[in-house]
Amino acid sequence: MAVLTTLFFMWGFMTVMNDVLIPHLKAVFTLSWWQSMLVQFCFFGAYFLGSLGYYIYSSSNGDPIQRIGYKRALIAGLLLSAFGSALFVPATYVHFYGLYLAALFVLGLGFTLLQIAANPFVAIIGTAEGASSRLNLAQGFNSLGTTLAPLIGGALIFDLFKGDAAVRWPYAFFALLLGLQAVWVYFTALPEPPNSSTGARQNALRHRQLRNGMGAIFCYVGAEVAIGSLIIGFLGMKGVLGLSHTDAKNYLSLYWGGAMCGRFLGAVALSERFKGRRRLLLMAAIGLAMFGLLWIVNTVGGGLDLKHLWPLAVLIAANMVVFLLAGRRPGPVTGIFACVAMALVLLTMVTGGAVAMWAILAIGLFNSVLWSNIFTLSIAGLQSDTGQGSSLLVMMILGGALIPLAQGALIDALQAKGMGDMAMHISFVLPLLCYGYLAWFGFNGSRAVAE
Repeated sequence: MAVLTTLFFMWGFMTVMNDVLIPHLKAVFTLSWWQSMLVQFCFFGAYFLGSLGYYIYSSSNGDPIQRIGYKRALIAGLLLSAFGSALFVPATYVHFYGLYLAALFVLGLGFTLLQIAANPFVAIIGTAEGASSRLNLAQGFNSLGTTLAPLIGGALIFDLFKGDAAVRWPYAFFALLLGLQAVWVYFTALPEPPNSSTGARQNALRHRQLRNGMGAIFCYVGAEVAIGSLIIGFLGMKGVLGLSHTDAKNYLSLYWGGAMCGRFLGAVALSERFKGRRRLLLMAAIGLAMFGLLWIVNTVGGGLDLKHLWPLAVLIAANMVVFLLAGRRPGPVTGIFACVAMALVLLTMVTGGAVAMWAILAIGLFNSVLWSNIFTLSIAGLQSDTGQGSSLLVMMILGGALIPLAQGALIDALQAKGMGDMAMHISFVLPLLCYGYLAWFGFNGSRAVAE
């Protein structure tokens, strides 16, 4: 788990670097919103194509990860990711937007293999009852990466380096880190789960919960990425706060920081090991620690001070209350959290100023456990179909490519009709619909039916 959590951290960090890249490349290449969202389209489109290839291969030849082992799959994913990150260096010299997109595509392919291997690995190396709790713990470190990325990445790209160097040197360093992680995994003894594959053709799609879970992953990733991609632009609007990119990046870190906090809380809230007063005290301690961490990170990074951060403490407390009311069953928790996210999206659409800002940031808290719950609910009972089922779920990360692109196109279309800043408010109808589907999945679609 210690080794695996570093992988979750790194791909979380690198994924949210895209949110910093979007406003930078939009300004450098003078792009429209639709064109700038090609960053997410190429990165998350790689998830779809890579997972599709995995599915096609496993359908006729059996699960390749079961054959080569999880450890080798993780190493291969890290090396491919390192290569993709290194491609940013020549892209900065050529100064061609298409080469940046190609680098993002290769980077996404590497993370595809990591996701296919790491997520089910965490779920199946322990008891089935603790799968959601373990995956939430690992995802908590993923969210630590997504929280630090806007602050560190924003400082590197907007402040420390200028011009092409703003991308060149950070991504060269990321390539080195990913390569070193591959070496670390190679020299670490990782327990391989029992091989449940017979080598026969697989048909994971026969499972109802998996089919519905594919749609849920599509909607979840699409909504989460679309919102994160637009936060800097949203907070820069005069009707909201009119912040510069440098200032808005600090608030973007709170969106992803909320997800981090919620995932660590979920690791306790969904675990059968913690009950009664002990559960409540541990959750309170985690909430306080997470708020303290975000405060310290902002203080050290010259970001937000306590007078700007205190509403986050209130939102964390509200998140804890919803956890306690929702119980421990992943299905109902997913449905309830999706409903709260819907309410927050609606508030974002109809308000402005600080209310709209905190509404959109609070969505991160309620995104927190959705990925882990959807994943574990979807692969529950798949047995020898688990590897293929995981690839199908990772394939639907395609939502992160299509939903932001569609929302960017909707903003451009509404602005062309003279709607100005209101266009972005209205465009959040797409994430709203996504959370509606997630609510249905949690309450109904996640139930397995004998077929």
